[in-house]
Amino acid sequence: MREKIYPLFKRLDMIEWRACNRIARLGAYRPLLWLFRVASRLGDYPAWIVLCFSVPLFLGARGWLLAVSWGLCAAFGGLLYRLLKNQLCRERPYISFDIIPCTMPPLDRYSFPSGHTLHAVMFTTLVAYYVPALLVVVVPFAVTVILSRVILGLHYLTDVAAGALIGFAIARLGILAIDSSFPGWF
Repeated sequence: MREKIYPLFKRLDMIEWRACNRIARLGAYRPLLWLFRVASRLGDYPAWIVLCFSVPLFLGARGWLLAVSWGLCAAFGGLLYRLLKNQLCRERPYISFDIIPCTMPPLDRYSFPSGHTLHAVMFTTLVAYYVPALLVVVVPFAVTVILSRVILGLHYLTDVAAGALIGFAIARLGILAIDSSFPGWF
């Protein structure tokens, strides 16, 4: 499979590298760099755990059921993106193009898809459906996490787009599973 995907990624890399380089140059501004590094670290998992634990504050005891369900969605997303990354093996932009700065060490080697984006979109979609009052906090944070991935030189734009699509699909499947398992609860 890698032999078929590799030429596609090479073509995409050549199309995207200039845009990624321009966006990554925003990391030259120290306050922005600090903001995006913090967002990226929190988007590893801590912010999403806090989000899950905050749901019962809004929904009472039923919120614990959602928190666990959301955790299962996140675990599935983590397994799926890890499988895709290790099968597709797209190098990160700063590896393929040394002109693109890497301003934060990556968690792993490969780039496609963006797991941070997958989880940011997944949790934002779940929040929008079940606890829309939290969107005022979740949307700006999720957008910052998503932007951080390109600004820090860790992902191409298509990595982020793929992560967003997968995250949305997982959230929608999660919503279907939750609503069909617990009709009328939420």
